[in-house]
Amino acid sequence: MKKLAIVFILLSVITLISRENILAASKEKAEMKFSEIIHDFGTIQENGGPVSVEFPFTNTGNANLVIYDAKADCGCTIPDYPKAPVAPGKTGKIKVTYNPLGRPGAFDKVITVKTNGKSGKIRLKIRGSVMPKK
Repeated sequence: MKKLAIVFILLSVITLISRENILAASKEKAEMKFSEIIHDFGTIQENGGPVSVEFPFTNTGNANLVIYDAKADCGCTIPDYPKAPVAPGKTGKIKVTYNPLGRPGAFDKVITVKTNGKSGKIRLKIRGSVMPKK
């Protein structure tokens, strides 16, 4: 009977510690804060080659920020993002490259960034106008 009581007490303590750890972990969240989420390239030349912009961010949360994926709404736009976790208080950047070749006229592209942060998804935007080749 004494052994059973000891086992019961040990299981209760383990359950209580596990529950506290889970609650503490659920309060920790990463948060991605950008200084800019829209970039206007203005007018660019179709034969001028690809153009790029970097969107700097800071992890303002209290847990590591993990970027799971970053995708553009078309193949003419390529995002590049940190693959390693970004610690709280640290910075990173998402580089977005747009290829204007064969795409004269106005453009407005969206890059969806999926993270473990509070918002889960963030949308970055690039826009501009492509002057056709002469």
